[in-house]
Amino acid sequence: MAKITFVTTDNESIILEGASGSIMQLAVDNGVSGIDGDCGGVCSCATCHVHVAPEHVEKTGEASEIETDMLELNDHANEYSRLCCQIEITDALDGLVLQVAESE
Repeated sequence: MAKITFVTTDNESIILEGASGSIMQLAVDNGVSGIDGDCGGVCSCATCHVHVAPEHVEKTGEASEIETDMLELNDHANEYSRLCCQIEITDALDGLVLQVAESE
């Protein structure tokens, strides 16, 4: 089980627990504002864009090439950007903090 904190664009902190599946699905299932997951998690829409807290980047690993390509189209992307549909929940993610990115 991993506790994951989402900080919304309104600066609201939402702490959720998950054991499996994608972080995007956890956020959508719990109504986290700004995480829409329009494409259903197939890395084709960037409506689940988050910024990983710098101290937690090692927990999530590197973005895949297709994910990086999708993020390059986003004006709010930075070096900490990830699409949370591409991050699978594991115990290693316990304590992860994600800032929900501004929407396009």
